[in-house]
Amino acid sequence: MIEKLTTVQWGFIGCGEVTEKKSGPAFSLIDGSKVVAVMSRTKEKARSYAERHQIPKWYTDPQELIDDPDVNAVYIATPPSTHATYSIMAMKSGKPAYVEKPLSSNYEDCSRINRISEKTGVPCFVAYYRRFLPYFQKVKELIDTDTIGTVLNVQIRFSVPPRDLDYNRTNLPWRVQPDIAGGGYFYDLAPHQIDLLQCILGPIIEAKGYSANRGGLYETEDDVSACFRFASGLPGSGSWCFVGHESAKMDRIEIIGNKGQICFSVFTYDPIVLHTERGREEIIIENPPHVQLPLIKLVVEHLQQKSICTCDSVSATSVNWVVDRILGKL
Repeated sequence: MIEKLTTVQWGFIGCGEVTEKKSGPAFSLIDGSKVVAVMSRTKEKARSYAERHQIPKWYTDPQELIDDPDVNAVYIATPPSTHATYSIMAMKSGKPAYVEKPLSSNYEDCSRINRISEKTGVPCFVAYYRRFLPYFQKVKELIDTDTIGTVLNVQIRFSVPPRDLDYNRTNLPWRVQPDIAGGGYFYDLAPHQIDLLQCILGPIIEAKGYSANRGGLYETEDDVSACFRFASGLPGSGSWCFVGHESAKMDRIEIIGNKGQICFSVFTYDPIVLHTERGREEIIIENPPHVQLPLIKLVVEHLQQKSICTCDSVSATSVNWVVDRILGKL
């Protein structure tokens, strides 16, 4: 068990796009939380980020940032292949880690992170921030209050066209490089959907799938179909296409009950649609401008011993297990 932190003084390892609005500013909007250092392997990037965000220190070496006595917690915002290394470095130094999702690029590394966290007594939290957004809290509330009755089936449907960078074979995005990301876009995006469903409906205990590369733009999978089963016996299925036509764009989860149905999106935050005997209703829920704020606030309060945050590496590992099962990696 680590000591109570009165003020959580963060060091960022990585300062990419996700830190600019989704997460970065939130760390300084919470009482008893501030950012004191940032690290990037590119000197110019680290210095520029520190200057633009009024962060007093910047580094190009992750160990130097972790060893900084002013840093007492570490935010890891790098690609998944480095999550295990940096989070273990932080925990072995007695400093809690907050890691971008997925927890790692494979299930085995997630297990390593958990072993070190248990051994050191230092927590590792994971940025599955959608669990705590008002939009998804509303979906959970509708399920928990029996609005659609007993849940009978769950379906994930997701399709997007290729991104411009996907056509650049000489400089493909890291998200489609399996040695960095763990897989393709499925490994990057599906974890949010799977984590949400487990948060709302309980753990998935069986999963299998079929993947293919239909577009030929990169080596990793660009089409995935899967089926899975929750501990309650509830069956579910999903289909993901990352090379579809613009007209086929879809971001939709359907939860079907014996009294109605809930439809919602995960990435576009379209209005929640509720179908019951009353008819069709649309529910509009606004999220905060910095979407990671509710989770980061809970992490800070956990470290201040004011609250308990269960969005930790143990809870996140099951997501990697499901994803790896679907891709046939386990």
